[in-house]
Amino acid sequence: MLSEAEQALLSLLRENARASTAELARRLGVSRTTVQSRIERLEQRGVISGYGVRLSPDYEQGLVRAHVLLTVTPKLADKVVRSLRSLAAVRTLHSVSGNFDMIVIVAAPSIKDLDSLLDQIGAMEGVERTSSSIILSTRIDR
Repeated sequence: MLSEAEQALLSLLRENARASTAELARRLGVSRTTVQSRIERLEQRGVISGYGVRLSPDYEQGLVRAHVLLTVTPKLADKVVRSLRSLAAVRTLHSVSGNFDMIVIVAAPSIKDLDSLLDQIGAMEGVERTSSSIILSTRIDR
């Protein structure tokens, strides 16, 4: 379980993982050494497994994003995952319970590209059925 101080630090890192130790310390009201040691502990415990890039809203606004729900053949699920992993347009893949087996979040430069991508996903060996919804706006992104 994470302490309140660790949760506060993670919240700031989610906002900006490139924030300096000094900036994080100032916002948390602790020393730089304290922030650095907390980050190191979180990394060692596997709570923080890496750092990534967050794209600007201006860039993201130009992309057509969608949720693609998949029903897959159980014995071919690993093959579907490998195939999806090879597609640069796939942002996130979730395994879920319910009527579908997976939810894929994709981003394409245009509707035409999205249409082609959806056809490509639907034609993958092991994919039995798809249902997609275009994302119109994102109201919360943490």
